[in-house]
Amino acid sequence: MTRELFWLTLTVILTGLLWVPYIINRCQVRGLGGTMANPSRTDKPQAEWANRLMFAHDNAVENLMIFAPLVLILNAIDYSTKWTVLACAVYFWSRVAHLIFYTLGVPVLRTLAFTVGFLAQVVLVLGIFQLV
Repeated sequence: MTRELFWLTLTVILTGLLWVPYIINRCQVRGLGGTMANPSRTDKPQAEWANRLMFAHDNAVENLMIFAPLVLILNAIDYSTKWTVLACAVYFWSRVAHLIFYTLGVPVLRTLAFTVGFLAQVVLVLGIFQLV
């Protein structure tokens, strides 16, 4: 496994687990039966942090659809440099930071973390065209 694929794997695992705290909060608020029932306008609202966490999860899924193909293309063309590895690591940690800042409701740092992740994706694009 390449180092880029390692970071992609960690990112996929992180993204795949983000729903768990949200559902735990839903169970706490609505009970197990209410959690498994169809949504209703009369449902008790979840904690604000849980709602922000789901928005962070949605954002992580949307961005994984960009990050994953970039890493897989690099793997397919057998191209890896210290910059592509670093970009993948930075992307993963920027997603962790984005998740934390989004869940805690810290807007400016959330946006900065997102931007760092975007720039890491730009480095991967440059790597695909073998410019880094």
